[in-house]
Amino acid sequence: MPWDCGIDGCGETFDDVEPAIVHQATEHERRECKVCGTIVPDGYLSIRHVFTEHSRAEYVRAYSASSEDVREREDLLEEIESVADMERIATELSR
Repeated sequence: MPWDCGIDGCGETFDDVEPAIVHQATEHERRECKVCGTIVPDGYLSIRHVFTEHSRAEYVRAYSASSEDVREREDLLEEIESVADMERIATELSR
């Protein structure tokens, strides 16, 4: 299954999810979490940060998100985490 980078219309495509996440973390601008102010890579890692470090209610308030926005991101996290090799991603990002 191909993985597309959806950041700012980038559209770069990858055969595996791990290179897609590394691309997002290294080729795109980092973002400030609107809940806590932490600077995080954009894309999956940003979504993962906000949904693991903060409550859904905090996310909704800080990002003016709808319940549909929450479901979409939770579904994306579940899909990625079901196939991603997080150790491979961590190794690539630590280089």
